[in-house]
Amino acid sequence: MDDQFPLLKISFDDLIGVCRAIVGDHLRSITYFTSSEYIQVYLRSDLDQDADLAGFTDLESRGLGGAPIAYHGSELGEYLYTIRIFESGYLLRILKNDFGFFITTDNITLQDFSEVHMAINQILQ
Repeated sequence: MDDQFPLLKISFDDLIGVCRAIVGDHLRSITYFTSSEYIQVYLRSDLDQDADLAGFTDLESRGLGGAPIAYHGSELGEYLYTIRIFESGYLLRILKNDFGFFITTDNITLQDFSEVHMAINQILQ
């Protein structure tokens, strides 16, 4: 558990290890966020540290509490996660109660996204 972020019940190293095990070198970054704060817990060494994390986090944190409620009872089933597609990569957003993660990757498969989601959910239990 990280003392700075008491809502998180796992270490950032465990989170990084799980993501790296599934997507390998395609993992670009991992950011943990709440509605009021964020921290980039992993950034691949060949990437610049100049990303607008505040802007990304502001947008992605709007889903906290909202996305699961908005889609509750849908004939599609329960909300699981969000994938955003960009020119040079992908963003996977996973929400868990009052916090979330967004994980950026290079080109990976839909199955990889699903496996990352399932693995993170397992370690957050």
